[in-house]
Amino acid sequence: MKLYSVNTGFFKLDGGAMFSVVPKSIWNRTNPADQNNMISLAMRALLIEDGNRLILIDNGIGNKQDDNFLRFYFLHGDDSLDKSLKKYGFERSDITDVIISHLHFDHCGGSVKWKDDRSGFEPTFKNAAYWSNKKQWDWALSPNRREKASFLSENIVPVQESGQLKFVEENQEIIPGISLMFSFGHTEGMMHPVIRYNDKTVVYVSDMIPTSGHLPVPYVMSYDVRPLVTMAEKEKFLKHAAENDFILFFEHDPVTECCTLQITEKGVRLRERFLTSEI
Repeated sequence: MKLYSVNTGFFKLDGGAMFSVVPKSIWNRTNPADQNNMISLAMRALLIEDGNRLILIDNGIGNKQDDNFLRFYFLHGDDSLDKSLKKYGFERSDITDVIISHLHFDHCGGSVKWKDDRSGFEPTFKNAAYWSNKKQWDWALSPNRREKASFLSENIVPVQESGQLKFVEENQEIIPGISLMFSFGHTEGMMHPVIRYNDKTVVYVSDMIPTSGHLPVPYVMSYDVRPLVTMAEKEKFLKHAAENDFILFFEHDPVTECCTLQITEKGVRLRERFLTSEI
């Protein structure tokens, strides 16, 4: 098995929304804001090569949304999904499996693309199975008002219509060595791939812990539908991760790809930062 960090681009969100009740004077130290109070965030996917399987976890915002939509998110940087795949010698058609942590547009927008004649949409990865779960899928198809702007039908419906959609259960293995942990604070049924790699455990934490600046338990997002549940899930997970020397893979941290943890008097905190290639 091999792991590759796949950078699909950067975008910006309001720093206050990303840290909720935490004062800017604190979060600005780890996630500095621009003049509009926006902070830069990565859309970092993870690619897993295992035998004849090439598994992509999340895929960024994609390129099918119009300028009117994108103007709120300030896309920047030169990274793209295709560029990052090409760097490792792969292309879209090589992907055999796509695991979607959850169906917010910045995690699954790259799942679907315009057809060549722009008459409609089709899955980006024509040879891949798309893995989600029924709770998150049903939740996204009938969105609540809080999340409605994050669930875009064009990112979701074409996957189901193509016949490539598959549902997975919690703790089920996609392939040997890759299982899925679920959480319910950020959204219903968010999935966190747990990967056994080089005798280590790597966890794709997705939006439960979007950046290394969110490691303290109370540092949760205003986007979470159940913030108190997020805190409880984080506290339990971080303790377990620190005690078992897990490696956390960050999707949205603009600088830090991975880290290990340590237990301190203030709670679980970052121990060491490193690149995916250094695991």
